Amino acid sequence: MKIPFLNFEPAHTLIRAEMEKAFLSVYDSHWYIMGKHLQKFEEEYATFNQTKYAIGMSNGLDALYLALKALGIGKGDEVIMPSNTFIATVMATSFTGATPVFVEPDPQTYLIDPSKIEEKISPNTKVIIPVHLYGQICAMDQVMDIARKHGLFVIEDNAQAHGAAYNGKLAGSFGDINATSFYPGKNLGALGDAGACTTDNPEFAESLRVFRNYGSNEKYVHKVEGHNMRLDELQAALLSVKLAKLDAWTEQRRKIAAQYDQVLSGIGDLILPKTADKATHVYHLYVVRTKHRAELQDFLQAKGVGTLIHYPTPPHLQQAYQHLGYKKGDFPIAEDLADTVVSLPIWPGLKESDITYIAACISEFFENV
Repeated sequence: MKIPFLNFEPAHTLIRAEMEKAFLSVYDSHWYIMGKHLQKFEEEYATFNQTKYAIGMSNGLDALYLALKALGIGKGDEVIMPSNTFIATVMATSFTGATPVFVEPDPQTYLIDPSKIEEKISPNTKVIIPVHLYGQICAMDQVMDIARKHGLFVIEDNAQAHGAAYNGKLAGSFGDINATSFYPGKNLGALGDAGACTTDNPEFAESLRVFRNYGSNEKYVHKVEGHNMRLDELQAALLSVKLAKLDAWTEQRRKIAAQYDQVLSGIGDLILPKTADKATHVYHLYVVRTKHRAELQDFLQAKGVGTLIHYPTPPHLQQAYQHLGYKKGDFPIAEDLADTVVSLPIWPGLKESDITYIAACISEFFENV
């Protein structure tokens, strides 16, 4: 069998006619930037995410960067974030001139550990960025309590948790500003790069609109030094089609994860995903842990099963951030995760027989370890 790590075909086949209609609507409009399709998607996504405003962006990294800029973050400031995250969270911070400050994750959820945040707060701390990783939302009640106690902003990095909730409130609706990605592989994915910010604050929303559009909200009138970081009409139109399907796709992901939980329980040294109290999981990724990762990946590849690692090197050990002065051993939980996590296939359309086959392969591998 051949089971790729990610397969768009089952989902895309079902919506092909709607996507073609959306494409033609943009094509025939002869208006391709900052038009009615963007406005429509922004309104739809704000409603979905239970926020007052959504501001389309060129990608998730730009959304994070402009969120920080809209809050006035710059040189001399510090931004707290998890040590276990994709590099974009760190890059957005360093692009502003601010310094990333890492906090270890909870070893059960792999998300930022709120009990370790306060010890990293200094007079220069301005923002906390909780990253909702793998499809699970952080313990946001605790994060928000800490932020309010110390007068800090919160920017949620919601690239991997569209629709996840904590205590009934959606990811991307807690923070002062929140950033998300619609990279094609995300639960809500465009057919190219795309992203957005969400907020309930009208002033922040206006700042984001200005920053993304050359510092302008009136043609040829530029209030600030801005950027070209806009979500284009085509991606917005395609995302509108997909947004209408997101809840159904999320339910498929949850059913697949439940099947994995059942068939993989008790196999070898596998550690399966855990959902925190008060939280819901949308399973952008199904991440397991094993000390035999490399061998397991090779075995599964030989059996036709694709896997990936999210992520093999934590940010503090990346060459791009060696100037921060960290060394191996400084963040042992993040480093252990980087050495042991492996993501199994999970996508709408993955069949129960596929999951059974994957589990049988994993079981066969551990029988011979």
